[in-house]
Parts: sequence; structure tokens; C-alpha cells
Amino acid sequence: MKALDELTFDNRFARLGDALSTHVLPEPIAEPCLVVASPAAMALLDLDPAVAETPVFAELFSGHKLWAEAEPRAMVYSGHQFGVYNPQLGDGRGLLLGEVYNEAGEHWDLHLKGAGQTPYSRMGDGRAVLRSSIREFLASEALQALGIPTTRALCVIGSSTPVWREKQERAAMLLRLSPSHVRFGHFEYFYYTKRPEQQKALGEHVLAMHFPECLEQPEPYLAMFREIVERNAELIAKWQAYGFCHGVMNTDNMSILGITFDFGPFAFLDDFDAHFICNHSDDQGRYSFSNQVPIGQWNLSALAQALTPFISVEALRETLGLYFPLYQAHYLDLMRRRLGLTTGEDDDQTLVENLLQLMQNAGVDYSLFFRRLGDHAPELAVTRLRDDFVDIKGFDAWAERYCARAARDGDNDQARRRMRMHAVNPLYILRNYLAQKAIDAAESGDYAEVRRLHAVLSDPFTEQPGMERYAERPPEWGKHLEISCSS
Repeated sequence: MKALDELTFDNRFARLGDALSTHVLPEPIAEPCLVVASPAAMALLDLDPAVAETPVFAELFSGHKLWAEAEPRAMVYSGHQFGVYNPQLGDGRGLLLGEVYNEAGEHWDLHLKGAGQTPYSRMGDGRAVLRSSIREFLASEALQALGIPTTRALCVIGSSTPVWREKQERAAMLLRLSPSHVRFGHFEYFYYTKRPEQQKALGEHVLAMHFPECLEQPEPYLAMFREIVERNAELIAKWQAYGFCHGVMNTDNMSILGITFDFGPFAFLDDFDAHFICNHSDDQGRYSFSNQVPIGQWNLSALAQALTPFISVEALRETLGLYFPLYQAHYLDLMRRRLGLTTGEDDDQTLVENLLQLMQNAGVDYSLFFRRLGDHAPELAVTRLRDDFVDIKGFDAWAERYCARAARDGDNDQARRRMRMHAVNPLYILRNYLAQKAIDAAESGDYAEVRRLHAVLSDPFTEQPGMERYAERPPEWGKHLEISCSS
């Protein structure tokens, strides 16, 4: 394991020059203190988890100190926000401190959110608040534990620095890790500003660093775009299967790597609602839960437009056509597994759709239903779940079909079925009310609940003694929290 001063930097993106980013130093926050750290994320940098408790750890990730080899840069990009093109965005409150490679040869961006003003802050103060920093930390590590591709979160550092949003809050910084912070909006920026040389430099960088296998193909850019389409189809299938709602799927919030990126007013479903809108600012429901699938393709189309200097329109259109079939295949595979099925039948899609409609009509808790479905043999499980539904006749008809389908699946060993289903159906998810309770305590100076919740969510599939309250249905007030983009 390494100490903090033993990290090895290789700042590849910074070497692309000032056309793609601007050198900016972080602005320190006052009286920095550790709120929470992720040992699993620290391991990606070969760091000893014990260093999180040292004073220098809080100083480095609060802007007070900087590695000599670090080269903090604010990236420039643009993007479509709620469907409308914004010609210049960029890192308005975050800095790419540099790239570190570990003993396995993996490169990780160190990105400090809440690091102060940059040339791209517009009218903002460049700060992040404790509330949003805790939410992103918890979501990043919770999604990773669920097997959903995501950026990682190393730590949150709190402070006494005041910031003003709807009310006065305290500033915080979050250290985010990712193999790349390049977004769809990077390519859009250089396309719409008609800077072909910079766009080519960006494309060659992304190909060489993140899609080297595509360089062996006759058309490397087309091969890269196809990989991006495939990754996003799988990512959004996992979001839908696990009830995750991103909230702000602007193209500047879409990673070129097909990972969950830039958390804001996200939420996991409590009661199943296909039309759920988690972002209080999303008046039209553009980024509702069910809309995430078509918006994924819309965003890929925006990226495709930006790649027309490198790829023919016909080839782009053909590749985009892969998205929905790939999404559907991944989603159906995941839902079969959540239902405990190991084989496929033609009517499985209808079986899933009918179940979700029944859940919608009754407001059934999405995560707990699947977890409880695996607790017992199919016939007993559906009997115990029956009273959660309003349309009893409809559920009985579905249950009869499901039990028959499970019997045809071929594995009647209940112990194996339970183990298999519990391995894909989490007992613990990051419900908004759990995050809010942890935030309320943290804002009072008590970080124990944030750390406890993080520990529980780091092992979501395993029943943890004494943690029963984290697996309960939320209270009514917890289902209606309003989360906005304010951070």
C-alpha cells in the first residue's frame, strides 16, 4: 500500500494543451475535516485506508496542499441541456488535479469538485455544498456495489466556509475518480466551434487512451462510436432494471466511457412509478424514469452529429440503430435474473411488463418486491406478496403464469434459487430519505450516519445484522423529497 506522497502522476490530458483546458489552482476551504472516505476507492490508487485519518489527507482534498506533480486543469466543453444547445459550459466548480496510475497500470483521473471559481463558472461561486457532495459520494459507491458502471468517490471533505444556495450552507469538496472525464459535450464543443484540429486531437487522445482496440479496426472512430453505443445501452438497461433515475441526462453529463456521471438530483425508485421525475427542476419530465431509454439514444445522436467529420452519416445512423435492440436484450436478461429465471422464453418480456403495470397500479416497493420474491419457493413467495397489490385478480393471474414459468425453468432447488436471486436483488438501496437523514446529521457535525450508510450500501446484497432499518420501506414523507440541481 502507498502513502499519499507516493502517488505516480501522468497528466496525459493536460498535455493536450490550453485549447482543451485551463490551468487553475484550487481555492482552499476553511477548517477542512474528513466527512467520509471509501477504502474501496482508495484501493484503486493503492492507498492505505489509514491515511484518510491523517491531517494531510484533508489538506490535499480541500485545496490547502497540492502534489508537486499535479497539474490542475479546468476542462472546457459544451452540451445540450434539457434538449437546448449551450455553446460553452466547462468545469465551473471542479478541477482535474491530474492522472495517477496504480501498480496495475490503470490510470485514474483525480477530479476535485467544489474547488472554486474557474473561467467556466459563469455566475457561480465554484463551490459545492456538503449536501450534494455527500449525495454524490454515496451514490457513486452504492452504484459500484450494485454492479452499475460509475465514477467513483474517494472522499468528502467538509469545512466551515459558508456558501449560499436557497439558504446558507457549508462548502465541501469531493474527490472523484474516473478513467476519463471526457464527455459527449467535449466533442460537441469543438464540432460547433469549428475547430477541427482540436477535435481531432481530442479524438486521437480518447482512442489511444480509452479505446486502443478500436485503432486496429479499418475505421477507428466508427468502432469507437459503436463501443460507446453498446456501453450506454448496457448502462441504461442497468439503471432501468435497478430503478435508478439520473435526473439530468444532459449531453455534458454523459461520459464517453458509458459510465454513470455527474450526479445531481438522482433517486432510486421507492414505489414503482414508470413516470417518476426525480429532479424538481424538470418541469416537463424530460428525464423521467421511463424517458431515460429514449433520451439515451437522443444523446448518442447528439454525439453522432459531432462525429460526422470522422464517420459517414450512413454508418452513424446504422450504428445508432443498434441501441434499442442492445438495450432490450440487456434489460430483459437482467429482469429474468431478478425474477430468478436462468433461461429465456418468448413471453418473458410480457411477463415483466405485466408485473410492472401491476406494481405501478398498487405503488409496490420496487426493490423489496424482488428481494422478497426470492425468500421462498415461487408459490409461497407470491402468496406472501399478494396483499401488496390492489388488483388481486390481476396479480393472481400473473402469479400463476410466473410459477408455471419458474417450474419450466428447470431448477427447483429453493436454496440455490434463493442464493441466486439474493445475489442480484439488493436488500439495501440508497433511498432519498436515508441520504437525507445522513445529510441532516452531517450538517450538525455528526458524520457517523454517513459512514454507517456508506458501509451498509457497500454490501447491498448481504443481510447485515442490526441494519434492518436500512431495508425498510420509507415513511410517506421520505417518498416525496424534492431534489433540485442546486449544489
